Amino acid sequence: MDPTLGGGSLLADIFQAIAERGRSLINRPRNDARIQTLQLADVFEMLLGGRGEASGLALAQEVLNRWQKADTASRLEFLKVLAERFGPDDGRLEEAVSNYLKDKSAASAAALHSAAEPRRQELIRRINMVPGAMKILVEIRAEILGALPANPELTEVDADFVHLLSSWFNRGFLVLRRIDWSSSAMILEKIIRYESVHVIASWEDLRRRVVPADRRCFAFFHPRLVNEPLIFVEIALMRCMPAMIDEVLAEHDGRVQPEDATTAVFYSISNTQVGLRGISFGNFLLKQVIEELRNELPGITHFVTLSPVHGFSAWLANAENSAAFLLPGERDELFRLLEREAWADDPAAANAIKRALLPLAARYFVEGRDAGGSVADPVARFHLSNGARLERINFLGDRSSKAMAAAHGLMVNYLYKLDDLEKNHELFASKGEVVLSPAVRRLLHESSNSSRFSRPGKAAIIALPEESQR
Repeated sequence: MDPTLGGGSLLADIFQAIAERGRSLINRPRNDARIQTLQLADVFEMLLGGRGEASGLALAQEVLNRWQKADTASRLEFLKVLAERFGPDDGRLEEAVSNYLKDKSAASAAALHSAAEPRRQELIRRINMVPGAMKILVEIRAEILGALPANPELTEVDADFVHLLSSWFNRGFLVLRRIDWSSSAMILEKIIRYESVHVIASWEDLRRRVVPADRRCFAFFHPRLVNEPLIFVEIALMRCMPAMIDEVLAEHDGRVQPEDATTAVFYSISNTQVGLRGISFGNFLLKQVIEELRNELPGITHFVTLSPVHGFSAWLANAENSAAFLLPGERDELFRLLEREAWADDPAAANAIKRALLPLAARYFVEGRDAGGSVADPVARFHLSNGARLERINFLGDRSSKAMAAAHGLMVNYLYKLDDLEKNHELFASKGEVVLSPAVRRLLHESSNSSRFSRPGKAAIIALPEESQR
């Protein structure tokens, strides 16, 4: 292992020795009851007020020890102390504001900026000096997210963690690594554990995803979290854009040699650290992986996803969302069919449901919005913000119980057309416009014509131009 990367390394041993020396310098060894009886806020103040690196490391380690030993209630109190006692220094901030109003120089502006910074940001920086602290700080952020709904006073604490973690997990610090069967067992085990889209049922299942020549897996790592993949993507190399997850995951004889593949299919992207939610590096992952694949396999010219649809079932359950397309009796009939067991195995029922669902799904992607007015589907939001376009909506693309409950089995393809990424991103970012393929636009047009559920009609999955099918 590189001795600069922590985890039992030479550098970690040096830091540990400095911390131990720091404890002796301040006459508070690790097990001294006196420091353990101090109020948490007092320990925080000592850490902020200290000037020596050794004593600072010792106090920061004490803070981390307390966090790790605390139960849920004590951890909440820990966070509330940060919220209530360690915002900006009001007196210092007022003085800085007054000085800036008198003298709007660069120096006074810098002083105002410094005074406005919450004290807990510097506290978190000092805690992060301890070897291994980064992982614990990410875990603390996860705890904050869990506590926020019932404790909105932690919002500013969360904002401070996001600010610092966004800097520390800047793309410049991340390392892209391919995951294969030669990767450490620890990392492979975490790929199994963290896979959040299509469950990896066993080591043999994992082997099928990383060993064959037409399979790839890449992950981002951070130098301070050596064996912790932050986000990873699983890829199938194919000759066409798949419509069903079984085309990707099932054992079959249709595998291709990498040099014969024309299409890279991103079929699973998993974020592994709850504490890094909202800190975006997934877009960098896909773009760098695309570059890696283009360099390795120039014959691959199409980059697509096969993605789940989150929340469509819940959106459809709201009567207002289908009222413009289905008459009340037709809506009742649709839900009666959807409530039947094994409806997907009944061709007549499945065909009727298909004619209704696909146009409604097109409406969902265009009109379904969250409380903030953004696209409701989080996977769509991710890919559209990266510059992809919604290419195709696939009926019964995933018949797992999870997908049937969330989306009545629908899956979608997003197309990453490299020449259009910047333009599509700008349309989505500036206007909220969802870029659609002609096929999805036709589905959207169908959804504007009422009373089509009970009528015979053309299949709703319309063949794409030959260019998009390659």
